[in-house]
Parts: sequence; C-alpha cells; structure tokens
Amino acid sequence: MSNEKTKIKVDVMGPIWAIGWLFTIGFLQLTFWKGVLAIILWPYYLGDYFSRFVS
Repeated sequence: MSNEKTKIKVDVMGPIWAIGWLFTIGFLQLTFWKGVLAIILWPYYLGDYFSRFVS
C-alpha cells in the first residue's frame, strides 16, 4: 500500500453538464422511462462518439 495522498480537483463543469443534461431531457418532454434510458444511455453514446477524436 502506498502512503501517498490522493488529491481530488473539484470542477464547476460537472454540475453544469448535469444541469444541461437534465434540462435537455425536460426540454424534449420525454416520458419517465425514456428519461431514465436517456440518463443511462446518453453518456455511453457520447463517450463512444467522442472517443474517436481522442488519440
């Protein structure tokens, strides 16, 4: 085990991203279950899409 301390950087972009995500679901007027699917699947598809641009 290492005795090094881990520092966690708190950033403002995470909460802003989550607010935008929930706003988008509300703006699209999704039903409850479609909203749940959007919360689960949307990050996967975004990550898959943007991973093509990161080497």
